[in-house]
Amino acid sequence: MSIKTYKDLNVFRESYGLALEISRATRKYPAAEQFELARQLRRAARSIPANIVEGWAKRSAAAEFKRYLHIAIGSCDECKLWLEMSHDEGFLNSEECSLLMNKFNVVGAMLKGLWKQWKNFQA
Repeated sequence: MSIKTYKDLNVFRESYGLALEISRATRKYPAAEQFELARQLRRAARSIPANIVEGWAKRSAAAEFKRYLHIAIGSCDECKLWLEMSHDEGFLNSEECSLLMNKFNVVGAMLKGLWKQWKNFQA
């Protein structure tokens, strides 16, 4: 399959789906955490596909494309911190936390792969 838009990137589709999954998972957090921990986790998760899109739009400039992918990688790692905290606070059970962590590990690896192959996607 040829890559014509950011929507054709597997990492975009995976990260977008994961952001939606995080949004659903954080709905069950207590009200006191909806504007704290849950919000931070949703923001970081949504940042990943958003930065892929922004980087894609600027892919003709290698430094810009790579910079946005680098930010997405950072947001991916940030999500793992918030998941650990969510687990330790008792908002996610071990199974939920492990499943989501693994998904962020996969997305992180995909982002790093895209970062290494940026030349294949120059506009």
